[in-house]
Amino acid sequence: MTDWATIAELGTAFGTLVLAVATFASVRSGNRAARIAELSLMSRLRPLVLPSRVQDPEQKVGFQDDHWVRVPGGHAHAEATEDAIYLVIPLRNVGEGLAVLNGWAWRPGRISGVERPDPDDVRRLTRDLYIAPHDLGFWQGAFRDPTEQIFDDAAKAILGREAFTIDVLYSDGEGGQRIITRFTVIPVGGENWLASVSRHWNLDRADPR
Repeated sequence: MTDWATIAELGTAFGTLVLAVATFASVRSGNRAARIAELSLMSRLRPLVLPSRVQDPEQKVGFQDDHWVRVPGGHAHAEATEDAIYLVIPLRNVGEGLAVLNGWAWRPGRISGVERPDPDDVRRLTRDLYIAPHDLGFWQGAFRDPTEQIFDDAAKAILGREAFTIDVLYSDGEGGQRIITRFTVIPVGGENWLASVSRHWNLDRADPR
C-alpha cells in the first residue's frame, strides 16, 4: 500500500534541498559578481609611479626653505650643502588612480634584492604630494640635520658621485592600495643624475609575482 504521507515528506525534503542549493549558488554567484566589481573599481583607483621620460618637460621644485631647483624629464636632482641635502625625482603616474606620496627611505648604493622594504622605516614627507592619473609630478626629500649619520652618508654619496636608492611609499586617493616603488639614482655626465625604477611592492594586496 502506498504511503502517501512519506512520499509527501520526501517530496518536501527534496524541494527544500533544491531550493537550498539554488540559494547557495545564487549567493555565491552574487558574491563573485560583487568581488569582480570591487576588483574592477580598485583597478580604476590604483596608481603606479615611474620616472618621467626624457622628453617630458623640465620641472621647477621648491623646498620649505625657499631653495628651488629645476630638473629635466627623466633625470633626478641630488645636491649636498653644509646645512641640507636636497633630492628630487620627476615622476609620471601611469596608473588609473590618484597617487598620494607620503613617505620615503634613502639607501646607499644600488640595491638589487627582492625583499620588501618595511613601511615603518620610511620618513614621512612634511606634506603629501599628489600626482593625477596619467600626469606628471615629482617626489622630493631632504635631510636637514647634519648630526645624523644618514646625512653624512648621503652627502658622501652625492659629492663622490655614487649611486643611491630611494624607496617611495604612496597610496591611492583613499589611502589604500599602498605601494612602495624603488628608484635607483645614478650619476651621469657633468653634475647630472638619472633615475630608473627597479621594483614595485604591493602592501595591501598580493604581489603579481
